[in-house]
Amino acid sequence: MAFSEPTTSAETTNFSEFYSEILGKVNETLGKMDWSKASLIGKVVGIFAAVIVAQILIKGILDTINLLPIVPGLLELLGVVVVGQWSWENLTTSEKRTALMNRVQTMRSEYLG
Repeated sequence: MAFSEPTTSAETTNFSEFYSEILGKVNETLGKMDWSKASLIGKVVGIFAAVIVAQILIKGILDTINLLPIVPGLLELLGVVVVGQWSWENLTTSEKRTALMNRVQTMRSEYLG
């Protein structure tokens, strides 16, 4: 077995000086940092994390729904019924189609300028 030599007080002092020098540089760097930008970065990272978690949860729910034998077919049927009802209410006559186009153009100019 090899034994290490005991640590001398000179080595401890040298380490303490090195450690305090490193901490001084870190504190100086943190003092120069613009924390308002860091806050903005934190908010963006938080939003991304929340979106990722929400997507994982939604995927889990949809996978569970797809495991049930009748639910996906019922959801497709519901989608067809909703699209058919909306089309019947908004596209059957030329007046309704014109009104729909006017609403779309109004929303487009409102949101896009």
